[in-house]
Amino acid sequence: MTIKGRCFTSFSGRNSAVGMVPDAYYNSKKTDDICEDVCGQQGARGALSMSRLRCILRGVDLRTYILLFVIVPTCLFGVYLHGQKVSYFLRPLWERPPKPFHDIPHYYHENVSMEHLCRLHGWGIRESPRRVFDAVLFSNEIDILTVRWNELYPYVTQFVLLESNSTFTGRPKPLFFDIHRGQFQFIEPRLTYGNIGGRFKTNENPFVEEAHQRVALDLLLRIAGIEDDDLLIMSDVDEIPSSHTINLLRWCDDIPPILHLQLRNYLYSFEFHLDNKSWRASIHRYKTGKTRYAHYRQTDDLLSDAGWHCSFCFRHISEFIFKMKAYSHTDRVRFSHYLNPNRIQDVICEGDNLFDMLPEEHTFKDIIGKLGPIPHSYSAVHLPAYLLVNADQYRYLLPGNCRREGESG
Repeated sequence: MTIKGRCFTSFSGRNSAVGMVPDAYYNSKKTDDICEDVCGQQGARGALSMSRLRCILRGVDLRTYILLFVIVPTCLFGVYLHGQKVSYFLRPLWERPPKPFHDIPHYYHENVSMEHLCRLHGWGIRESPRRVFDAVLFSNEIDILTVRWNELYPYVTQFVLLESNSTFTGRPKPLFFDIHRGQFQFIEPRLTYGNIGGRFKTNENPFVEEAHQRVALDLLLRIAGIEDDDLLIMSDVDEIPSSHTINLLRWCDDIPPILHLQLRNYLYSFEFHLDNKSWRASIHRYKTGKTRYAHYRQTDDLLSDAGWHCSFCFRHISEFIFKMKAYSHTDRVRFSHYLNPNRIQDVICEGDNLFDMLPEEHTFKDIIGKLGPIPHSYSAVHLPAYLLVNADQYRYLLPGNCRREGESG
């Protein structure tokens, strides 16, 4: 044992003694005890620390070594790679499903009169239709904007578009609409266009910049001349209400003041029908001082089968990369190889997830039911009319055409 930093040693022989051993005394007796060797050393602190570590590990068996240096690091690396998947799979344990919507049946046929359609919904018929304003925040979705505006053109009074020279993540970007504005001459007489300077705060939550731009869109709507009881469509560019839905709502009386629109959910093109759960698009009977442009749940009423949501529906691979780095969920790009053009092309054709994520669902049944790639659909029935009329130009959006072009023009 040790007393005040010295070793106390018992030994036999002619010079044996019991008591304190002088500092100068040296015992040369051999020993296999590592811990005793440590006691007898007067070397550097680092050497003593290494010896103590050897002493601690001396009694560790092979299975413990395997656990410490193989299994534990492997588990930590697995959590690093797939922690997000584990979190999403266990989501039903820590997050309750949202409150169910009140689904409103949607009746439509081209050979049925508007008066009869309104009555089927439990609404009256107006003497004249309401004015309709379609307002969007624009990033870079030129083709989808073209499809949207042609679908809505017969029934929209004023198209309102706001774009910024900054992405939601604070990165500089061109004013894409302003550059391609010549393609939209058919809309100019009804267009209210605005742009807003970005704040370029790259370390800020992207939803803060998004909210900032939506507030600016409220001001642009007032400049466009919106008035009480006009219909206002609030949706992202790729959330496209069907023209007959808008026509129904502008003619029918006593419709709810706010309606969410259930849209058919597509990914990459109209070949990959994910589900019918897109609900963020909404239509409002405008009320001065109360109506605010937003993209979250604002009512329980949901009008069924009211259009299409085509997410990440781009012509060029470069547009996929731009959106992955620019939109509010950019944190999903956890690894740089996610942005590899060859990988993105393969993911598109397979109908898989660009971010290697599990389905965003609230029950294990729904999560398991959606595991794996989206099944291919070869139906092009009930799609936007402009898309089918101009099928040669938009072939990549139709079933059976998953290959994309490289760089955007």
